[in-house]
Amino acid sequence: MELYFMPMVCSLATRIALYEAGLDGETVFRRVGLKDRRTEDGTDFRAINPNGYVPALRTREGDLLTEGAAVLQYVADLAPDSGLAPLAGSAARYRLQQWLCFIGMEVHRSIGPIANPTSPDAVREFFRDSVLPPRLAHLDAELTQRAFLLEGRFTVADAYLMAMLCTLATYAPGAIDLARWPALSAYHSRMCERPSASRAIGEETAMLRAA
Repeated sequence: MELYFMPMVCSLATRIALYEAGLDGETVFRRVGLKDRRTEDGTDFRAINPNGYVPALRTREGDLLTEGAAVLQYVADLAPDSGLAPLAGSAARYRLQQWLCFIGMEVHRSIGPIANPTSPDAVREFFRDSVLPPRLAHLDAELTQRAFLLEGRFTVADAYLMAMLCTLATYAPGAIDLARWPALSAYHSRMCERPSASRAIGEETAMLRAA
């Protein structure tokens, strides 16, 4: 498999999931430039994924799979014993999909304008002060009741949320103080200590520092 990624953005979730599933050994990681959208060998990434964004995963079958929620569920289903996703068709699987949709549509889309340096100040302030906080408050309320987004298990939804919190901290440091939401802040600290997340974050942070 091949994972096309950019350091410390949403594709971090797929790296974490691959580590959790023990599938990194069969995966080649292809870095894509955040500004020029080129891979390290100079290939225009838009010739691979016309949308130009990550993650994009070349699957075992040779297909190119895009969209984070789909990529994460594909990885999870390759390693069913990992517990990264409940059984397809089960009520718990639909709950997982609910969380993936919430993170993608409500959290990811709110963090994007805050973390994007080209966003106008008024747009960045609107998402920072008005749009994102209610979403984080919802997550905080849910995580007050349990350790993970789904009861009793780490799933790809946690990997996705972790990636978005890392994106916010990396590309908009200080914009949001998670201490305002104690359960979410404690969750973030726990997830950072998880071996798969710690490894992935360490590797991608090092890439940014070396750039």
